[in-house]
Amino acid sequence: MDKIEKLIEIIKESDNIVFFGGAGVSTESGLKDFRSKDGLYNEKYKYPPEEILSHTFFMNNTLEFYKFYRDKMNPNSFRPNIVHYTLTDLEKCGKLKAIITQNIDGFHTDALSRNVLELHGTVKRNHCMKCGKFYDDSIVFNSKDIPKCSCGGIIKPDVVLYEEGLDDEVVKDAVEKISNADVLIVGGTSLVVYPAASFIQFFKGRHLIIINKDITPLDKQAELLINDNLADVFLRIKEALFTSNEK
Repeated sequence: MDKIEKLIEIIKESDNIVFFGGAGVSTESGLKDFRSKDGLYNEKYKYPPEEILSHTFFMNNTLEFYKFYRDKMNPNSFRPNIVHYTLTDLEKCGKLKAIITQNIDGFHTDALSRNVLELHGTVKRNHCMKCGKFYDDSIVFNSKDIPKCSCGGIIKPDVVLYEEGLDDEVVKDAVEKISNADVLIVGGTSLVVYPAASFIQFFKGRHLIIINKDITPLDKQAELLINDNLADVFLRIKEALFTSNEK
């Protein structure tokens, strides 16, 4: 039995699974990640991306922020992939209790997963900093300059920028879901972004599985470590658990 077969057996035997995912889930759709050699942080800009995606930069250089944001953070020409859809299938059949994601593209909800905790927010939601009115992402990605509300206030994406804290309720829910899980599948994340990566320490269940092409700081803690392409792994999960049911 290879590692993916073992993972499939674990999934078959469990109905209390939590998935914790990072940028590698969405790179399968064509989106760039941040930290790989081809990621956004290794591209050359007028300002470092880490600086641009900070609260201070947003407040002091709002126009430059939006130039970068519209150019590099718009996911709308991409679509969910087999990882997102297979997770939705696992949720529908009662095995997957929650998806905890560090991604802001909204692909898990686009794939019709219901129990999604977005640790870093989502580009799909935006709000006026003056009156609080909510907007979808079209007003931001279709704007030419700084997107403004009808009241004149600046519209800000509901994404967590550097120097900003995570939402307390989302954090509480994520920690609770991980703490109560029997199986925790960690996929497509380097586990170096804190505080999100620290949530793994709350897992007290039976099976910790890490699926990532590169090494992570928690590899030695995993019962099952799969250094493989996420899409390939989830294709085999889908074929083993769902394809025969669709015929």
